[in-house]
Amino acid sequence: MSHSLHHQFLRFAAVGASGTAVQYSVLWGGVEWAGISAATASGIGYILGSVVNYLLNYFFTFKSDKGHGEAASKYFTLLGIGWCINTGLMWLLVHQLGWYYWLAQVLATGIGLVWNFAGSRWWAFKPASVPTK
Repeated sequence: MSHSLHHQFLRFAAVGASGTAVQYSVLWGGVEWAGISAATASGIGYILGSVVNYLLNYFFTFKSDKGHGEAASKYFTLLGIGWCINTGLMWLLVHQLGWYYWLAQVLATGIGLVWNFAGSRWWAFKPASVPTK
């Protein structure tokens, strides 16, 4: 990883920790207090955490020059696919294969981190190309 890519990934991961804290809180509260399935609680938490992450990634991680209409539509499309990956893995691992929900969530989070960073860097927040003369 190049120096710039490495630092950007570290900023992305730090920002992601705030969204992950939201997601994990909803997961825990949903399973332990509300009695809903781990996949459902994780999916709800993922959505709530993604709003926090969008704002922090737009201004801090990628310092985007795109308008919010373009950046947000791409980011939330990317995160919609990420939501499907996360929730699908939770359903498969917990409800079909019997994994402990925290172990499944940590694996899903790691996969989501790579997916979301790649899509954010190279698509959602990718700077506009400067035309050459």
